[in-house]
Amino acid sequence: MVRTRSTAHATRPSKACSTLPISAAEAKLLFADWKGERALVLAVSGGPDSMALMWLAARWRSAMTRGPDLIAVTVDHGLRRGSAREARDVKNLATSLGVTHRTLRWSGAKPESGLPAAARAARYRLLARTARANGASHILTAHTRDDQAETVLMRISRGSGIAGLSAMARETMRDGFILARPFLNVPKSRLIATLKKAKIDYVEDPTNRDLNFTRPRLRALMPALAEEGCDARNLARLASRLARANIALELLVDGAERYLAVQDGAERPGFRTEAFAALSEEIKVRLLLRMIDRVGCEGPAELGKVEALLLALESAANHANAGRRILLRRTLAGAVVTLTSERISVEPAPPRRRAN
Repeated sequence: MVRTRSTAHATRPSKACSTLPISAAEAKLLFADWKGERALVLAVSGGPDSMALMWLAARWRSAMTRGPDLIAVTVDHGLRRGSAREARDVKNLATSLGVTHRTLRWSGAKPESGLPAAARAARYRLLARTARANGASHILTAHTRDDQAETVLMRISRGSGIAGLSAMARETMRDGFILARPFLNVPKSRLIATLKKAKIDYVEDPTNRDLNFTRPRLRALMPALAEEGCDARNLARLASRLARANIALELLVDGAERYLAVQDGAERPGFRTEAFAALSEEIKVRLLLRMIDRVGCEGPAELGKVEALLLALESAANHANAGRRILLRRTLAGAVVTLTSERISVEPAPPRRRAN
């Protein structure tokens, strides 16, 4: 589990100041966590949020005698006319601010379905490559409180658990780098106000309003939801509270895992059946999820499938036949889970046979 830094010091604007520009003093607080880093990669697309990120980071850095190098990266996905020109506009602003700029292009064939996810994965891959080349451990993105609220709604619609509903954290690990989000408690309106005051132009990506995609559809619902009190501020607050609960639950899972390891005494991953059965359901699910992800070879297990696996384990244990040694065996996410009357073991699944 990634431990995230506290965001208590971060700016928490009230509704009354949601259209005020961000001051130099506020920017200093927003970026304070990373003042000791060697270099920071800034993800700058040319939209209002990321242009504000570059502008505010440059102002923050210029006020320091010694601070991190800033490398702004624009990923040209080649999906829209004018994207190359937009990248040049970002470069021009970066140059005027004294910020190093790189334009990277997503080359190769584009998928016919799942395009937003594929484009996002390509973007992070290219950002990570730049970070690696420049000795940067952090990649800063311009996700706002509005983005956080939309993420919560997306995950509610998919039936996510507590971890998923915690949405985005201020810092998370990805591909060996730390994704940092300084604006996660800042409304988008304040970033736009900041750019207007500085007389900085930006572009609006038309796909942000394309109702063929999930996030724009949810974004279109936000005004009506806000009328019922389900606004970005309250949704982000929900995510923060669930993130706090998730950290507490993970600490309980840590303790349960240590306890079960002592009770089991075996070297192979697993638990004593009787000791595992005494735990609460949420801890059981998280333990199984953790063990499967640890030994499996097919990526993270889906929460719903782990919940179904737990039900199958409990049913098999309750209807156990005394003559059977193995009560249940299931494969999930590249791991084999085996239940006996004494033990639940979790081991890597054998390699899949290639089709002739």
